[in-house]
Amino acid sequence: MSSILAFLRRLRPDNFTLALLFTVAVASLLPCTGRVAEAFSAVTAFAIGALFFLHGAKLPREAIVAGLTHWRLHLLVLCCTFVLFPLLGLLLKPLALTVLTPELYLGVLFLCMLPSTVQSSIAFTAVARGNVAAAVCSASASNFLGIFATPLLVSALVVHGPSAKPPLDAVMSIVLQLLLPFVAGQLMRRWIGAWVDRHKPLLRFVDQGSILLVVYTAFSQAVSEGLWHKVGVPSLLALALLCCLLLAVVLMLTGWISRRLGFSKEDEVTVVFCGSKKSLASGVPMAKVLFATSSLGMVILPLMLFHQIQLMVCAVLAQRFAARAEGARQAGAQAAPQGRAQGGLQ
Repeated sequence: MSSILAFLRRLRPDNFTLALLFTVAVASLLPCTGRVAEAFSAVTAFAIGALFFLHGAKLPREAIVAGLTHWRLHLLVLCCTFVLFPLLGLLLKPLALTVLTPELYLGVLFLCMLPSTVQSSIAFTAVARGNVAAAVCSASASNFLGIFATPLLVSALVVHGPSAKPPLDAVMSIVLQLLLPFVAGQLMRRWIGAWVDRHKPLLRFVDQGSILLVVYTAFSQAVSEGLWHKVGVPSLLALALLCCLLLAVVLMLTGWISRRLGFSKEDEVTVVFCGSKKSLASGVPMAKVLFATSSLGMVILPLMLFHQIQLMVCAVLAQRFAARAEGARQAGAQAAPQGRAQGGLQ
């Protein structure tokens, strides 16, 4: 009974997910329109710039340099994130379009193009007794390269999407709103990096606050245009099942590829958790930059669902990896005295 309760506690949504659900509910009941919506958009743009500035100031350059020493692992994680995921998104198109609207499938395809998470990838790798240093490097590299890779993938794979901005506009928007603040933060790290490291709750507040602002403005616009008349409970259930299928396939493939390439168990854990995640923190701001406001709610809805599913599934998976590692450690500890005893008898 206690094990069942512990399992259910791990599946309970975290506070941020509850805040997201509350924001969607508020936007559904009290959507902002007109000048209020314009004011929210301006505040949101400033918050997103501040978010990427702080992320740039937080990322140590030493982590980037250290990452070069384990290039095979990082290359595999990047391939899973920016090659394997988009390919699976394209392969799922026939199935997705039978149960989802084209706008929701666009959201599924968009989440497949996003970089990996940072915080949760590192946290789950640590819990599962994986290579934490490599997870820090891989997740950081994925987020940095995602600033370039995601808009390029959107331009290449959403060529005729009615909601996607033109390629040149998309790239320029990413550069101005995301890359420049990030680079500015990196340049300022020498002076403010220690302060940012000491005030991590501030980064979390800006991180989560900017996402909630984007979600509120996006869903306000979508609700005004009849979002919940277009997306019913059957569509939400179908979307959740599709997200589960996508995550399950990626988890199996990342583990299998890691073993085939001869990575250690610790590195396999890192590849599985860093290569299977998609970043809500980066994805929501990027969606706001890359897609028209009228379609933003439909685009980020699959990402929000996938985010919660990946957290619940990976929390359970991390515990299993940890139990396996602990079992192997205890078996090794028991075998060592027996080996010494046999050696003494000889």
